[in-house]
Amino acid sequence: MVDNAESNTGPQASPPALLEAPGFLVRRLYQAYVSAWVRGVDSSLTGPQFAVLTAVGARPGRDQRSMASAVSLDTSTMTDIVRRMEKRGLISRQTPVTDARRKLLYLTPEGESMLEHANRLARQLDERLLRPYGALERDELITTLTQLADHWETVPQEF
Repeated sequence: MVDNAESNTGPQASPPALLEAPGFLVRRLYQAYVSAWVRGVDSSLTGPQFAVLTAVGARPGRDQRSMASAVSLDTSTMTDIVRRMEKRGLISRQTPVTDARRKLLYLTPEGESMLEHANRLARQLDERLLRPYGALERDELITTLTQLADHWETVPQEF
């Protein structure tokens, strides 16, 4: 005979210690978000790529290093993402005459089109994700998530 508790799947089957662990809950949220993103926004554009497109679209001509900081990516990850997006024709990198080490980022027309399309779908996804919450609750949720991110980014420096 199979113990019913052991045959259950999903979050209900998770040990209570995990259900009280913020990291586990954040990972669950992230996995659910990625799944919704792939289905509802774009399966070929990752969240970090979307963030880079958004940042470059908002501030074209800024250097790759400052853009990495703006989207919370380390420089090696940013370099990899930008190279892939450049190969796809979404971003162009230009080297200024005054400093050959810097790479300035610009959206291509295809990148602008991709950003516009993905942004519209991402806002629709945001609306679906936050549907159960009123305006005040949404503001509080965004504030709490921002506070968590700000604090959690400092924690590794404590070790």
